[in-house]
Amino acid sequence: MSQNDPKYSIVAPVFNEEETLPEFYRRIFAVVQELDSATELLLIDDGSTDNSLALMQELQAQESFVRIISFSRNFGHQVAITAGIDYAKGDAVIVIDSDLQDPPEVIHELVSKWKAGAELVLAVRSARRGESWFKRATASFFYRLIDKLTDLHIPKDSGDFRLMDRKVVQALRKVREQHRFMRGLSVWVGFERDEVLYVRDERFAGRSKYPLSRMLRFATDGITSFSHVPMQLSMTLGFFFAGVALLGIPAIIALRFSGSREFFGQATTLVSVLLLGGVQLICLGIIGEYLGRIYNEVRRRPLYLISRKWGFDRDDEGLSE
Repeated sequence: MSQNDPKYSIVAPVFNEEETLPEFYRRIFAVVQELDSATELLLIDDGSTDNSLALMQELQAQESFVRIISFSRNFGHQVAITAGIDYAKGDAVIVIDSDLQDPPEVIHELVSKWKAGAELVLAVRSARRGESWFKRATASFFYRLIDKLTDLHIPKDSGDFRLMDRKVVQALRKVREQHRFMRGLSVWVGFERDEVLYVRDERFAGRSKYPLSRMLRFATDGITSFSHVPMQLSMTLGFFFAGVALLGIPAIIALRFSGSREFFGQATTLVSVLLLGGVQLICLGIIGEYLGRIYNEVRRRPLYLISRKWGFDRDDEGLSE
């Protein structure tokens, strides 16, 4: 099996998955053996601090179709996917997490849809095993929210598990923004799309790399990458409270001249000031979020830095910024 011009590229970000990697590789290898053409497996080490990189090196030494990119530090899951896309050579590029929540066997269904003409095939979860009701509820809310706030339609319960045709990959390589929301970007570029339903398993081992704080950051990136609605909402709130003030001031003056004591004292003033101050801080926070994104973009730092690579030709540089 020649790996110089593979038809399929499987991209798998890895961050502290030493317990999962052997089983992940076993199942991926079984899938690769059944595919109809040459395949490469790109393992992206996202600054792992456990034994993951050493295990990947052992796998690469056994099989030439395994290629490794090791970051200089942890740059994040979405950037790791980006690096895999930058270096993938296949006509079809499959992105899958290495924690085995996404069953590798579903790759066959993704490939079938691609052969039928789809250029972007999304794996959509019909069930999510081992996840709390809170995580399912917040995920559902997020997809509904981003559907309302943006002009993108990202299917509910789709993740980063997907197959992309070479045309989609080439389009994504041109998008170098710092805050990466890859499942949104792959839909944004367009092309013919299809879906595959699957049951998402619970983690094979270890624990989730997406705690609540990271999920909130991820959701913020997704919304601010494709929508200006939060900024428009802050302006709407400003007009609303200005309108309330314009109506309230003459009403209070009239009530005071009429002798009413309903609006005497400091309590009403304090509550109003606190309410308006809170709204102003929220609006400043929203504006600051967008300004921070602009600041990150104008610095034009590389998306990632590579420490070492294994299994690549000397002239295979990919993209690194």
